[in-house]
Amino acid sequence: MIAAVLVGSMLAAQAGNTNSEQPVAAPALPVLTLEETLAQTQKSNNDLAVVRARLRQAKQGVAKAWSYYLPQVTAGGTFTRFAEDVTLNFDKLLRGFAKLEGLPQAPLQEDHFGGEVFIQKKNQWGGQIQVNQAILAPGLWFSISAAYAGDDAAESNSENGRRQILFGAAQTYYGAASLKQAVTVQERQLAVTRDHERDAKVRYDAGTTPKVALLRAEIDRARSEQDLQRARNNYASAKVALATIIGRSGDFDVAVPVEPQPPSQDLPTLEQAALRDRPDVSAAAAQTKVADRSRNGTYMQYLPTIGAFGKYVGSNVGGFSGENWTWSLGLGLNWNIFDGGLREANIRENEAKVAEAEASQRSAEAKALQDVQQALLDYQSAQANKAKATEQLSLARENSKLIEVNYKAGAATYLEVADANSALLSAELGEVAETLNTQLAALRLEQAAGAFNPKG
Repeated sequence: MIAAVLVGSMLAAQAGNTNSEQPVAAPALPVLTLEETLAQTQKSNNDLAVVRARLRQAKQGVAKAWSYYLPQVTAGGTFTRFAEDVTLNFDKLLRGFAKLEGLPQAPLQEDHFGGEVFIQKKNQWGGQIQVNQAILAPGLWFSISAAYAGDDAAESNSENGRRQILFGAAQTYYGAASLKQAVTVQERQLAVTRDHERDAKVRYDAGTTPKVALLRAEIDRARSEQDLQRARNNYASAKVALATIIGRSGDFDVAVPVEPQPPSQDLPTLEQAALRDRPDVSAAAAQTKVADRSRNGTYMQYLPTIGAFGKYVGSNVGGFSGENWTWSLGLGLNWNIFDGGLREANIRENEAKVAEAEASQRSAEAKALQDVQQALLDYQSAQANKAKATEQLSLARENSKLIEVNYKAGAATYLEVADANSALLSAELGEVAETLNTQLAALRLEQAAGAFNPKG
């Protein structure tokens, strides 16, 4: 799509309205290379920042899964104000009970049973610390394993997003470089049409050519000026798009980059590389592991779980024991024997998720192979088209030179010169467009094989 838009922009530059304004030479601008573009994209691109932030979010799944298996420590405290103190005297209570039952009143020393005991204080506080630790929890084991697989999937998806953004930046850069070449072609065309206009004016003034030839030369010059302005505007628009991608302000110029070279043109080698190196394929495989381990974790819910606990409790009311601080340790076993069929439903759901993930993995692998095959065909076609465009350009240049010689010798009309010059312009722009198509096809082949991986 990008290639079609750029090619259309360059070809459309051959038609337009007249404009007699002379072009103004632009000051020299700092040159931005492809390598700098990719490095700046990785540093400042907002979409890439979103991808990295999402990866940081996804990577917390492992920590969350471990949190259920690591010790759980809780602490709490309370303060309560009551209307009054509530106490209990055991000695008086026992004497009253003996009297009520008609038992002999055995002499009891004062405070033999501890005297008064606070049951409730007017200002009462309490606190506790509790520790729980899972010892045997098979379901958690598979949850942790699934979390690690999910971490791998998140990293692969993030890497795939990074490469896609950098691929878009590279495509935009190559497009801008091609539009810059189109500007150079149009500048050369304008210089030629101005020479032709001056020559036609001299001939017309000398009476050796009709006025229609002069008018045609003036029209060609005016059209060339308009085409040049359009080409410059297209180039400026491409640089605006590139500046947005890399997060850079200020004007700059681009250099003509070296044509990318695909890793290989051997289809089996490229297919193997795609299945091995493409992050989207790796992400699909990791997602299958997530589904498989989550299903196995559901099966483990049939087994009991064992945990240990410890508790330390304190209060300013000792109660019957008289102890303000107490502690306890213990083990707990939980075995959910029947849950109304929930586990069976979860198992069936997870089985379907495994089937879905496996199908998605096969689909990702098939798409990778298809992308490689199509990209290789496109690259080979682009190379053939570029060779033909180069040949046509060579022939158009030779034809233009011959027509120029004949015109100066009086053996050709200006109409023939204009046609030859128009054919040369089309051939030059066609060669620029086919060069861009070849460059983008090479990039797509690199990407399809998993070889496009610029490092920051």
